[in-house]
Amino acid sequence: MTPRLSSDRPRPSQTATRLALGAMMTFAGITHLTVAREEFQAQVPDWFPVDKDLVVLGSGVAEIGLGAAMVALPRHRRLTGTALAAFYTLIFPGNIAQYAERTDAFGLDTDGKRLARLFGQPALIGAALWAAGLPKR
Repeated sequence: MTPRLSSDRPRPSQTATRLALGAMMTFAGITHLTVAREEFQAQVPDWFPVDKDLVVLGSGVAEIGLGAAMVALPRHRRLTGTALAAFYTLIFPGNIAQYAERTDAFGLDTDGKRLARLFGQPALIGAALWAAGLPKR
């Protein structure tokens, strides 16, 4: 067994970010499967070649899994944080479509609000990588 190097220990802010993202994703995933299912379906672009409900259910399950992993698997934070960053990247085209097609959802009812959300997505990607301890110090 190799001793853990001090540079491999997460900073308290990285741990807090990991836990916050994990809780947020778990909550979002649950809402995909329950109370906000129809609203999430409305966000799936018409051009996407998969049934909207299947997309929402699949992404909800993925969000619950990623969120739970972020919280429950701190020793695997590099893997879980990288996976979460990849997930945020994969859903970004849907956010672009929401802006381009002027789809209202979750209070994003103006072009300005939808545009602001586009800038939030790279921040989430960065936060997931930060929580993962990447890039390595």
